[in-house]
Amino acid sequence: MEDFLLYDQELTDEERMIRDSVRRFVESEVNPLMPDAYEEAKFPRSLIPKLAQLGLLGLNLPTEYGGAAASPVAYGLVCQELERGDSSLRSFVSVQNSLCLYPIYRFGSEIQKRKYLPKMITGELIACFGLTEPDAGSDPNSMKTTAKEVEGGWILNGSKMWITNATIADLAIVWAKTVAGIRGFIVEKDFQGFQRQEIKKKMSLRASNTGELIFSNCFVPEENLLPLSNVGLQAPLKCLTEARYGIAWGAMGAAMACYDTALQYCQERKQFNRPLASFQLVQKDLVTMFLEIQKAQSLNIRIGQLKAKDLASFSMISLAKLNACREALAIARMARNLLGANGISLEYSVIRHMENLESVFTYEGTDNIHHLIVGKHITGFDAFSN
Repeated sequence: MEDFLLYDQELTDEERMIRDSVRRFVESEVNPLMPDAYEEAKFPRSLIPKLAQLGLLGLNLPTEYGGAAASPVAYGLVCQELERGDSSLRSFVSVQNSLCLYPIYRFGSEIQKRKYLPKMITGELIACFGLTEPDAGSDPNSMKTTAKEVEGGWILNGSKMWITNATIADLAIVWAKTVAGIRGFIVEKDFQGFQRQEIKKKMSLRASNTGELIFSNCFVPEENLLPLSNVGLQAPLKCLTEARYGIAWGAMGAAMACYDTALQYCQERKQFNRPLASFQLVQKDLVTMFLEIQKAQSLNIRIGQLKAKDLASFSMISLAKLNACREALAIARMARNLLGANGISLEYSVIRHMENLESVFTYEGTDNIHHLIVGKHITGFDAFSN
């Protein structure tokens, strides 16, 4: 992808180094695996130690816990490059970082941080995030999972649905209703009453491990309650804001992969004795794709810069997620059309990215939800329940 607006000049040496190392990793180790992983619906777990060796787990956390203390822009670039490979890989890293490492770091005790964070950063412990339920997606406040305080801990009952990393996780960050409001818990895989089931027959994110978490009188010790999660729904929503930031970058990575594939294909493929890229309507589509990628990159980099100064609001990040997912999906569909019949073949990455983006468009807040978040910001009116 051409650096048309000279973004590289705005990056630090460290940010460029991190991006380039991840790009090389994706090209050499990820891309060869993904067509089969997607077709066979298997997450390539062999990549997890390599992700850890690259320092991509805990990238933004302080070095005292084993993190790299990298910038928000660096983390965004990592998500962008990983999703050039496949959304499932970026989803894995996003969940481990934004939805699991972050809440322990932000809402956990020092003992919990010392116990879990270093091993999560090295990939020894894999985690998942349990918020969405069968009947509570866009409205998490209506969750039915409960936590009842008992001697020495808590009893959890309920279920969580569409959970990335569900059946491969060693622990889950679970959100449940208590008499005092929604609280977060660290639930280890061996806790009695905790079960996981994989969701199969998906047509999107096929290479991602997705499942259901089930709690049947599951006892969670008091020391596994996240002590600073006593701010109600704000706690998991802060985690979602972190994840949405990475998704805004990741979706553009998928869009870039589709654009690059379509551009090369149209330059090489001939019809009527001319390259496809020489036709006016084809150039119109390629320019539209190129334009939207440039616009989204500008938005993402600006928000990353603001995030580094702690000035990026959740509304800004919703705007970026809304824009990136909408445009990436449109770009993928346009690229699939330009490839003709070849557009549905896994020999090319476009159909895989297009199918994955159907989920990315929806998860961590649907397109409609992000419209309403930004709508509330600009009008002052809350339209969620209207």
